[in-house]
Amino acid sequence: MSAEAATAGIVIVGAGQAGVMTAEALRGGGFEGPITLLGDEPHGPYHRPPLSKAWMAGEIEAAQLVMRAPEMLARKNIELRTGVNVKAIDRSAQTVILGDGSTLSYAGLVLATGSTPRSLPLPGGNAPGVLALRTRDDASAIADRLAACIEQQRPVVVIGGGFIGLEVAATARKKGLAVTVLEAAPRLLGRVLAPVLSDWYADLHRSHGVQLVLGAQVAAIEADANGVTGVRLADGSVVPAGLVVVGIGVNANDQLAQAAGLACDRGIVVDACGRTSDPLIVAAGDCTARRLADGSLLRLESVQNATEQGKSAAAALLGQNRPFTATPWFWSDQYDKKLQMAGLSMGADAWAVRGDMEAGSFTVCHFKGNQLIAADSVNASKDHLLVRKLLDAGVSPTREQAGDVAFDLASLLVK
Repeated sequence: MSAEAATAGIVIVGAGQAGVMTAEALRGGGFEGPITLLGDEPHGPYHRPPLSKAWMAGEIEAAQLVMRAPEMLARKNIELRTGVNVKAIDRSAQTVILGDGSTLSYAGLVLATGSTPRSLPLPGGNAPGVLALRTRDDASAIADRLAACIEQQRPVVVIGGGFIGLEVAATARKKGLAVTVLEAAPRLLGRVLAPVLSDWYADLHRSHGVQLVLGAQVAAIEADANGVTGVRLADGSVVPAGLVVVGIGVNANDQLAQAAGLACDRGIVVDACGRTSDPLIVAAGDCTARRLADGSLLRLESVQNATEQGKSAAAALLGQNRPFTATPWFWSDQYDKKLQMAGLSMGADAWAVRGDMEAGSFTVCHFKGNQLIAADSVNASKDHLLVRKLLDAGVSPTREQAGDVAFDLASLLVK
């Protein structure tokens, strides 16, 4: 980046994981010009994973959510501005237009705008007590409603059997509330887990008292003057509820990019280095769709993806190539079970189970042909870390080796 560009500075739209990582990587990479970090929430950068668990359960304080305190960013000469809405990007003028009509010039622009939960397009979908989870304020609103449900002994309904929905269901059950999960598909987490693990999670939630309705067809939300009272299904039955949490997926926040004429396809299209179709603009995190070597697009929603894409995007602005090529990984905590996923399991045609599913400590290894492509570990962190190393190295055990706990997976790695 030229001296003139460094003087103009870099503007980062989005003060979440990806935005913060990009800002810090720019400083770590030697960029000395102005960095302005714009967040649309009133809060400074905070960790999102605890929102559906410890924060919602009231087990941690606000200070424990903080990712980077404003004074810590200030020490790195990163200007944080919260409560700022970015209305548009003027690429020809190299400015972003803010909600109050003011503008900010940029030499480099980072879009780390995240994603937004899909809304429920049904009658009553906007009734008080029908909530989605994305932000700290969302989680606080759900926690308040959970408290009211405890006081009034009213049940909770979760629409959507994905990770967010199931984590909320587990948190509500730990508080002693009656919980029903309504999932439109024939199994939980059907798009991301092998059937054997999907069934295991269904049994886990049922064993904790959660009512699961698979193949559920939701027709409407019923409410009175005080808010939601239940969820009506297509067969006419009504599931009572004092709180309905909607977890039916997210949409990438690519509206700014689309309006500015950047290439978008269910997310801002980027290469492995976070570059968009404009050489002055990079993007990172949940708002992106990464173009792979075969031309397909990959959307990842994880802390690791936001972190690594942020570092790649920073390098791109500094004129360097730092492609994000590490094995994707993700985790989810439900009750006392930690699921750790490594790799991408799409296309798997065979599986091997390592460990004891009944004992609750095991790994499901995904194979495509004879090649290990992913693994999902439950309370088996050692397996998870080993599989990540194997995937990074392009080394695969056989299905027999993967399923044999007596076989040392580490022996396959070059010493």
